[in-house]
Amino acid sequence: CFNAGSSGEKCDFETDLCKALHESNLQPGWIQRNGRSGMGPPYSDHNGNDSAYFLSLSPEMRSSSATLRTNVFLPTDKEHVCQITFHYWISQMSGTLVVGLQKLSEDTITNIWQVSGELQNQWKANTITINSTEKYEV
Repeated sequence: CFNAGSSGEKCDFETDLCKALHESNLQPGWIQRNGRSGMGPPYSDHNGNDSAYFLSLSPEMRSSSATLRTNVFLPTDKEHVCQITFHYWISQMSGTLVVGLQKLSEDTITNIWQVSGELQNQWKANTITINSTEKYEV
């Protein structure tokens, strides 16, 4: 995904929220933690590293929703395709994880992917491809 300053960024949350996400976009309910935090599963990242950081819903948000937004990305075309690969934890809690796309010219968010409570306590991965003729956020 491309924005005015960079492309192809990898985000690991070790030191900050990476260039795709800004601190101001970390809405209430999200925390940066690792498996050693004492907060319960997951006890490691998707590679099994218990000291690696990831984003997690804070315990007080388990029954409500929280939003995380990217920076604004430039439109896609044949030479500039946007693919976002992310890892997510499916826990024994019920809920839905939704990925949405909002074009800057629109007020609505279009759901482009979602998964609901599979009750599995494991990391999974997904890659989404985004096509947009306008600037957008995910």
